[in-house]
Amino acid sequence: MDDTALAIGSAIWFGILTAISPCPLATNIAAVSFIARRVDNPKAAVATGILYAIGRSLVYVSLAALLVTSVLAAPAASHWLQKYMNKILGPVLILVGMILLELIRVGSIGSGLGERVGKHVEGWGTLAGLPLGIVFALSFCPSSAALFFGSLLPLSVKYESSWLLPLMYGASTALPVIVFAVLIAVGAKAVGKTFDKVGVFERWARRITGIVFIIVGLFFSLRFVFGVA
Repeated sequence: MDDTALAIGSAIWFGILTAISPCPLATNIAAVSFIARRVDNPKAAVATGILYAIGRSLVYVSLAALLVTSVLAAPAASHWLQKYMNKILGPVLILVGMILLELIRVGSIGSGLGERVGKHVEGWGTLAGLPLGIVFALSFCPSSAALFFGSLLPLSVKYESSWLLPLMYGASTALPVIVFAVLIAVGAKAVGKTFDKVGVFERWARRITGIVFIIVGLFFSLRFVFGVA
């Protein structure tokens, strides 16, 4: 029992270390900014944060399940994710940020399709936390890859845990986002009273979110596409 508790504690610690590493921290900031748009709906904010954590955990549990029985495959998987996923993530975040800032209008695509798609995506609101967590979890940086493939994975192999330890790790990587979501739920009413109109705040929150997404996207693009340190 003591060994198991130590293993779980180690997995949680690895997750916290990952969460405060530069690249994962940047994605968590982007997620927090996204959730902050729902300050007028505390339950939705908490639900989005939980789904974000679930999305991250699903990735780590799935990878662990595939790799625990074949540790030799881990370096190849780590290399592939570091090489391609971060290159994709940067432009995607920039694109989403431009849409939030209305620099790109979905409705301009034509034939009313853009408006229908826009309404459909807007309806995702809370559910968007799940794919956001999945995509951000796949964006391995050298530090997070080292912690997952070099620390958590061997620990999971040692204790023959293909889901519990990765689950603890994944939830811990989303800890800052979950904490912020809970804070929104606790103080949303007080925050809301400082704004005369929720619509005005929503517009500013959306713009801030768009700017954060673009900044994080530029960071990933400069570092992983153009090789600028």
